Amino acid sequence: MFEGYRVLFVEDDPPVRASLTQTLELEGLTVEAFASAEAALPHIQAGMQAIVITDVRLPGMDGLALLDHVQQVDAGVPVVLVTAHGDVAMAVRAMRAGAYDFIEKPFAPERFVDTAKRALEKRVLRVAVDELRAQLNQRSGIEAVLLGHSPAMQQVRRQILNLADTSADVMILGETGTGKELVARCLHDHSHRRDRHFVAINCGGLPESLFESELFGHEPGAFTSAGKRRIGKIEFANGGTLLLDEIETMPVALQIKLLRILQERKVERLGSNEEVSVNVRVIAATKADLRELSEQGKFRGDLYYRLNVAVLHLPPLRERREDVPLLFEHFVAQASARYGREAPELSAQRLRELMAHDWPGNVREVRNAADRFVLELGGTEGSTAHAEAAPTLAQQMDLVEKTLIEQALRRSGGKVPAAMELLGTPKKTLYDKLHRHGIELERFR
Repeated sequence: MFEGYRVLFVEDDPPVRASLTQTLELEGLTVEAFASAEAALPHIQAGMQAIVITDVRLPGMDGLALLDHVQQVDAGVPVVLVTAHGDVAMAVRAMRAGAYDFIEKPFAPERFVDTAKRALEKRVLRVAVDELRAQLNQRSGIEAVLLGHSPAMQQVRRQILNLADTSADVMILGETGTGKELVARCLHDHSHRRDRHFVAINCGGLPESLFESELFGHEPGAFTSAGKRRIGKIEFANGGTLLLDEIETMPVALQIKLLRILQERKVERLGSNEEVSVNVRVIAATKADLRELSEQGKFRGDLYYRLNVAVLHLPPLRERREDVPLLFEHFVAQASARYGREAPELSAQRLRELMAHDWPGNVREVRNAADRFVLELGGTEGSTAHAEAAPTLAQQMDLVEKTLIEQALRRSGGKVPAAMELLGTPKKTLYDKLHRHGIELERFR
């Protein structure tokens, strides 16, 4: 469970040191024992995958001085103090100064082991968060904008870079909150059109009476309130990119005009007889099944087939849960800067909530959850996990593993060979995990 992590144990009494070291090792923990704080100092390094357990009363440098040294090297390393009876007040002051916990002598071995494991869980989470932050800081280009190391997001980034510098119009399919406009901007920013306008129109947010004027523009006197010429969004985007978000809501009458513009690359302002040539890339974004709508007569079939050439599918967050921690940490950092607040520490309980949640609002919901986290307003919407006991690290890892297996099965249609390839897992190992997690293949076929 704590592979690669160590317990640095400082105790000057040889029998006690040997006994407690053996107690920890019998629980599967790796222990490095020292007779003095001075002997432990060379092993204390920033970013180390370890915790420190130290007696307070030591010859030479005592446990409090060792705590202060650890805090200076890496304040994220948990330090547990072992105190004699009567030193509790001092230990409480030490906890206020940064100690993780204290154990008062005499104590039961179970209490000693439990405290060590809780401190290790805290360190594992802290190292994971630090690694996420390092990943965020090291990212550049498109990876700094479209976050996620899941195979699905790697594929989306590859498709964007492949399409960006072509003249092809693009259709982006994805649920609400998956980042369709962000993807459209990436297509624009990585193309030769990047120095020209990126124009976004939410088709669902425009009254039908204003739609045509907004899109095509108008000449003076074209209608009652048209006092002067107005350049429409399509013409304004000339040389650049035009995003038509929620295109499924565009009035059918205007779909005919849009189709003509896509075919001829010319626009005619309202009240004008002259056509203006436009060199514009059109990106259509939708959460709807346009083919189904076209079969129902609610969306023009010819426009659908004109748009359905280069298509980008954005996966919902529930199908790439491994990206949730990275996204959450990114939005927490943004929220901390925006609100001028230090972000609370990510607990095992909160991590479990993040990984267990289905995120129906996708990335947008993660951002809102990060804001609430920084403002200390509670967890994910609809979460009941706060009423449960805090899970162990093993339980959290089981949850993550089960989620990834189910995601692979969903993507492969329940076909084990395909899921094995996606997960890079041998057949026997995968079947063992299916049995252990109670996953039924029939659910995914």
